[in-house]
Amino acid sequence: MRRRLRRMTLLPVLLVLVIACVTINIYFPAAAVEKAADKIVEETWGTEGAPPQKEGGEKQSQADMLRRVATFLMGPGVAYAQEADINVTTPAIRALKESIGQRSDAIKPYMDRGNVGIGKDGLLVVRTSVGLSLKEQASVNRLVQAENRDREALYSEIAKANNFGPERIADIREIFARSWMKNARAGWWIQEPGGGWRQR
Repeated sequence: MRRRLRRMTLLPVLLVLVIACVTINIYFPAAAVEKAADKIVEETWGTEGAPPQKEGGEKQSQADMLRRVATFLMGPGVAYAQEADINVTTPAIRALKESIGQRSDAIKPYMDRGNVGIGKDGLLVVRTSVGLSLKEQASVNRLVQAENRDREALYSEIAKANNFGPERIADIREIFARSWMKNARAGWWIQEPGGGWRQR
């Protein structure tokens, strides 16, 4: 009888623990990361593209549904945690933002001419060397490599600063890719998901 009673009292506790673990594992503050990405892109490259548009409506509604379920099961503290900003103020993040910002004026003329485009992953791609001297080609390659290295490091540092697992870096990269494209100047080349290119 005691064993049965013990099992009956352990079952609700185990259920709550399982739900808590699932909530922790699926939680990723995409809206907060998107807000931080937009701010970082604006600070480092300016806001010359179209005004921000609400993307991923289905993802947002799924996030809202998860927030409501988590609030019902775990209390209002979970919903409050999802509204919190993420940390993008570590010394490493600030240094990367400064590096990206300082490099932007050197890269933009090549983007204006179509030599460099924004890849589907949000990284820069040397599309063509037409019209560039050998010296300029070397300069463009160095700039693009340095920019992409800093962008990848930025995503890793954001994940690290916010205790996201390494598997979340791809999510951060995807969110930033949308922000880089959204803030692209008219005439800049953007890679489509299928690999083709189009001008903004």
